[in-house]
Amino acid sequence: MLFLSQADVRRLLDLDELVEALAGAFREVSAGRTSVPARIAAMVPDRGLLAAMPGYVGGVLETKLVSVFPHNHERGRPSHQALIVLFDAETGSPLALLDGTHITALRTAAAAALATRTLARDDAAILAVLGAGVQGASHLEMLPRVHHFTEIRVASRDVDRARSLAASVGARATGSFEEATRGADVVCCCTDSPEPIISASWLKEGAHVTSVGANPRGPELDSATLRAGLLVVESRAAFLPPPAGCAELQGMDPEAAVELGEVLAGTRPGRVSAAQITVYKSMGHAAEDAVAAALVHRRAVSEGAGIEVEL
Repeated sequence: MLFLSQADVRRLLDLDELVEALAGAFREVSAGRTSVPARIAAMVPDRGLLAAMPGYVGGVLETKLVSVFPHNHERGRPSHQALIVLFDAETGSPLALLDGTHITALRTAAAAALATRTLARDDAAILAVLGAGVQGASHLEMLPRVHHFTEIRVASRDVDRARSLAASVGARATGSFEEATRGADVVCCCTDSPEPIISASWLKEGAHVTSVGANPRGPELDSATLRAGLLVVESRAAFLPPPAGCAELQGMDPEAAVELGEVLAGTRPGRVSAAQITVYKSMGHAAEDAVAAALVHRRAVSEGAGIEVEL
């Protein structure tokens, strides 16, 4: 079995290829050609959870184990830490064990970037990234790859972190989420907040909003934002109760949303006017992990990277 470290994964994962691979994966999900059971998790009271995310997508068989411990920020560790195992889809034999922490961060941001490319207005010029942690940084890495922005704003509950992250990418730090959001064409919510961080009243006409935050104590988006226009999800499984689905979507009709794969395939409409607000609410999906891990594995095999180990 091939062992691939985080350093290997960082070097081998092509981010532009990842966006296109995700587009294909989402089309497969919406066409019903995948096997991805609902996410399950073991809870550690007052600390965090360990979730399992198996999936079979486009010939790739994998499972991810991911721990989510929000207080790790105080310890200087990432809140999300993960391992991914790839299996041979013909024999079921394990093929590779690889770091999933970097993949989780980048595939989440890459999916948000894909949603932005698909749903935001062509003339979108101002990007606001709300949150200065791992996902904030990952979104700043991925969003400019799919769209040119003339202004990028960064905001955080920790103003010093916002300033540091903004300075590292040539963006502008703002003093509040509201200041960053007002007038922005694309708003990326990347926090672990247990309560809404934006108000629908702050949104510019025609804005595109992405939200990747998840907290079992409460939602990152308010209901008015979710109902402000077109709601897009990775899969309607997002409407299941957590940990399978999103806290924000509980009690809503799954048919109130369209899947990103449906928009990409042209079976459901995406943005229909320049004035329409579009909202992409991410829950995280095993199909994203599968295609990202497969990209890393194929390149590792071709380059002879990693370490071969026997179980």
